[in-house]
Order: sequence, then C-alpha cells, then structure tokens
Amino acid sequence: MSRVCQITGKRVISGNNVSHSHKKTKRTFKPNLFTKKYYLEEEDRWIVLKVSAKGMKIINKKGLSKALKDAKEKGYISKY
Repeated sequence: MSRVCQITGKRVISGNNVSHSHKKTKRTFKPNLFTKKYYLEEEDRWIVLKVSAKGMKIINKKGLSKALKDAKEKGYISKY
C-alpha cells in the first residue's frame, strides 16, 4: 500500500532542501501516517486503515462511519 491517507487523501509531495547558501536539492515531504484498527459498529467488525494524524482528528470529530462515507465519495478509498 502506498503512502496515502485513506481519510484525507494526503500523499507524498516533493520540494526542496534549502541550504544556508540557498543551494537547492530535491526532497520529499511524507505525511504523518499510522496504521490503525477501528471498530465499525454498524457492520460489527474491525477495519484497518492507513490514516494520517489529521485523519484521526476527523474520525474523532465526525465519527467513523461519516468519515468513511465522505472519503468514499471523494475517491480516497474504494471499499472498507
């Protein structure tokens, strides 16, 4: 599985390291991802998601089923 959050869609982006002399070299910025198990009460089962720290906050705020529904509508996950 690639480095993409299944709730927010955050993924690896590229940018530059900038030294003191302003010499620029390419680097990557990786999202703060965790593999978490969540209990989905509607289906009475556990699901495993690769979710960012921001995605965990969204799940805490909206609830798991609403967050999964929104992520599916936006195309971040196909099934769960």
